[in-house]
Amino acid sequence: MAADPAARPVSRCGCEKAELKPGALLGGGAVGFARNGLRVEVLRKCLAGLRVLVTDPVDELILRVLRDAGLEVSYRPGLGRGELLQAIPEYDALVVRSRTKVDREVIERAARLKVIARAGVGLDNIDLEAASQRGIRVVNAPAAATQSVAELTIGLLIAAARRLAESMELARRGVWKKVMGTELYGKTLTVVGFGRIGRRVAEIARAIGMNVVAYDVVPIDEAAARIGAEPVYDLHEALARGDAVTLHVPLTPKTRHLISWDEFRAMKRGVILVNTSRGAVVDTEALLWALEEGIVGAAALDVLEHEPPVTEAERKVAAHPRVIMTTHIGASTVEAQRRVAEDTARKLLEALAEARGCS
Repeated sequence: MAADPAARPVSRCGCEKAELKPGALLGGGAVGFARNGLRVEVLRKCLAGLRVLVTDPVDELILRVLRDAGLEVSYRPGLGRGELLQAIPEYDALVVRSRTKVDREVIERAARLKVIARAGVGLDNIDLEAASQRGIRVVNAPAAATQSVAELTIGLLIAAARRLAESMELARRGVWKKVMGTELYGKTLTVVGFGRIGRRVAEIARAIGMNVVAYDVVPIDEAAARIGAEPVYDLHEALARGDAVTLHVPLTPKTRHLISWDEFRAMKRGVILVNTSRGAVVDTEALLWALEEGIVGAAALDVLEHEPPVTEAERKVAAHPRVIMTTHIGASTVEAQRRVAEDTARKLLEALAEARGCS
């Protein structure tokens, strides 16, 4: 007898097997994750009894979707380290943003943990090696914040070039004094790290008439050509070309202090530095020196090595008159957090379903 073409394979947990697909989440909760028509009650059966701990502020959509899928969700934003170490053995999944540090000690105490979901892009606050050794899957939402971070980057670049913070402070004090800035049109922007965000920044920069030099450690010729950027594979050469430099690399052992004393010496005098990636990509002591020497004419930073500042150099940089400092808000837009919520919830459900043998 011929097989029914509409029949679905069934996993060892009794759930129909199919690929999880993102759907109309804004109105549907877990319904938006219908797996090729998989009934929500089947998904709930698959995930029954699993517990999720959320330790950082997230969009309400994540909580709604996970609860709609039958998961028991504990929402405890701001949970301290000691409380996390005490609580984590009782949970099957952990959802964090950048604040919560999921290091080896946390992971080794997580007896039931199957998935760590980073509601955002960077994974530098998670010990990936320790998670891999324990068979714990790590998921994130790498594309969700691209537009928001790119817009902030260009905004900070313009603010630095036009000395907006200084002018605004004068206006607040009732001092009506003109502040002379510079145009970006015709200037060269060096983009260090030509991934999703770096490429989007380059596109916007090109749209306002900037020349773009792109640096990366992987081949970027095709991506650069599409945007009209010039690929350069020597970091110091790329830095020397820029009237402004913007950083878009992940934090890894290789990129920690990627921009330090020698890199600042390679830059044009009076360069504008923008960093919306990770604070530790820049050596703060070297940055302070470069500001005081006039090598860096202005810095616009959304990140520091420690947030809030801990070291004397960090405090001096944050308070420097030629520094614009924001409080790590690159992904802090309604739109980015909604996309982060969708991507994170979908990937978390997929990973838990796989762990239960339901996919």
